[in-house]
Amino acid sequence: MIIGNIFHIAIRASDLDTTVGFYRDALGLVEVSRPGGLAFSGAWMGLPPGGSAVLHVYSERAAAGVTGTIATDNDRGAVDHVAFHARGYSGYRDRLVRLGLSFREQHLSGSAVWQLFVHDPNGIKLELSFNEAEEAELLPAIEPGLTYSASERFFSPSEYSQFTHKPADLAIHHGSSADGISQIH
Repeated sequence: MIIGNIFHIAIRASDLDTTVGFYRDALGLVEVSRPGGLAFSGAWMGLPPGGSAVLHVYSERAAAGVTGTIATDNDRGAVDHVAFHARGYSGYRDRLVRLGLSFREQHLSGSAVWQLFVHDPNGIKLELSFNEAEEAELLPAIEPGLTYSASERFFSPSEYSQFTHKPADLAIHHGSSADGISQIH
């Protein structure tokens, strides 16, 4: 018996369009085909240019908990965050700044790992993890106040309304490397 890679992560979205817009415009994922016959609305997001779905986003009654509401914070469950291997640290950092999204950074002392932490519109903390050797540019010093602390909660729902409709000035050009890692240009 063997367990391989994670097949996908399911996200309960309080607002489907905003969630899809965030993963598309901020992280560069693409919407991929979703099977018909499902009894609830949703979207599947994959790695560019149209690879396997890594996120299954669902909404409406399927996303609601026993109370009939969808939690939008990061304190409701045992899973702290979801991590993605990424490339283009400076590009992602610049994009998060331009989009006005709260984020935190971390460089693991004595390692080649650099991390950006940001929340999705549903309060799920995401880690973008970068290998220093794969970065074309010098990595920046982490600014005071942006250093990651696992216990800090920095989710601000008001920052995500911009993702409901794709802004024209955020056109994304996708590429992918031989190992399938998404790259935004």
